[in-house]
This record gives sequence, structure tokens and C-alpha cells, in this order.
Amino acid sequence: MRSRAVPTNPSAGDVTSAVLAIGRSDFPKILIDTLRRQADVGHCMVFSLSRGGAAHCLLDAGNIPIGGDLGAAYAGQFHESDPNRDALFEGEGGAPIMLPAFAPRMYGARYRKIFFQDSGIVDKCATAIWTGDTCFYVNFYRIAAQGRFSAAQRERLGAIAPAIVASVARHFQRAETATPDQNLAALFATRAPLSALTPREQEVCRRILAGFSSEAISQALGISLHSTLTYRKRAYERLGISSQSELFAIVLRLLTRSLN
Repeated sequence: MRSRAVPTNPSAGDVTSAVLAIGRSDFPKILIDTLRRQADVGHCMVFSLSRGGAAHCLLDAGNIPIGGDLGAAYAGQFHESDPNRDALFEGEGGAPIMLPAFAPRMYGARYRKIFFQDSGIVDKCATAIWTGDTCFYVNFYRIAAQGRFSAAQRERLGAIAPAIVASVARHFQRAETATPDQNLAALFATRAPLSALTPREQEVCRRILAGFSSEAISQALGISLHSTLTYRKRAYERLGISSQSELFAIVLRLLTRSLN
């Protein structure tokens, strides 16, 4: 089956915590917590695949006790027999893709035994994105105690997949010493239309994205509440938006484009 493009308009704020955790050591925990909250994902594994044939397990988080062993086995040899491999390698430059729905018949007998029967996995969804010659392949699993993903959960994963896979790719391309505010500050300083904002408007918008209330922003910046609201209003007018969700959508779009 061929891969299909994923819609790039997930509801803003739903994965804000994962985006803001990019570059931090607690990113895996924030990611799996976000996935559990949004679609009751049990486990998440991330692999990097290169066009030259190498594979590496970058992240293993969740409720599968032998996840680490599975990651090593997949990176060692089983990535070559993954039924999604053709769809993965058809991907091009920075467009998030959602892989075909899980079906046991897609996998060989040995693959099924190791990765599904022995581990208790009963369902999976997957998404991926290419950045240069590297593919970041993100897998979402549910085990027997949870049952299969519902149609609503699959739809939800499809909606947030662009933000999740872009965040994962960016995380593994950033130094872990970067703080969330440094990540956002760099984006605001260098990427239009955010870079067109004044320094104070950028400070206010970055704190809006971090979940600060208007009162908290006023206290943090040492300005009046009236000034905070004025800076927010001016920033939104410059950006042609009217809400925090639209601001987040701009950040997500720039984040995804910067991976190309």
C-alpha cells in the first residue's frame, strides 16, 4: 500500500507540551504522556532509517517491558522486512506521512511472533517524516490489556501526527541543552512571520505558547496587564490571527518546514 499525506491542521494546544519539550531530557516522558492523553497510546518507539540502509532505535517509552529488546532487534535486522518499508522509502522531503493501518497478515511469521505475540502488542499506528537522508519513523502501540485503537483514537492520531513527528524529528536534531524558551526564541528571531514582531511582542507570544496567563505574563515581564493585552493584540494583528490556537498553528507550520 502507498503512504498517504497527513492533514497538517491538528487542533492547536493538544500537543503543546511535547513541542515545548523539544531538546529536553524529559522529552520521551512528555511525549508518551501526551500520546496517552490524546489517544490512549500504550507505547511509543522511534527509529531513524537512512537511505543507505542503517537503522537505529532512538526512543522507547511506555508499557511494553521488552521494548528495548524489540528496538534493538528491529534496528539490527527486522527493519529490512518491515511491510511499511516500501511506503517509508517512497516518502519525500519533509511531508509527514501516515502508514497503512496495522494488520497481522502484513507481517511474516517470525516478525509477528517477536514483535506482536511475545510482546503482547495487539495494534499499532505509525507515522514518519524525512529530513534530508534520514527518516524518523514513529510507532504507536497498544497491548492486549488495552485492546485495539478505536476509530476515534485512530482519527485523533491522524490529526496530531504532523505535530508529533515534527517534534520528534526536531528533538533528535537539537542539542539536549537547549531549553524550551531558547527553542522558541530562535524560531521567533529567525522565521517570518514571527520575526516581524517587535521584541516585546515576541516575548508575550512565547509565554502565551508556554501556557502563561495574561496576568502571569505581566508579572514575568514587569509590565501592566493593559500593556500585555496591548502587545498581544498588536502581535495577533501583525500575524493576521485572533487566538492562541492560530499562533500555535504558525509555530507548528514553521517547525515542520524547518525540517526540509
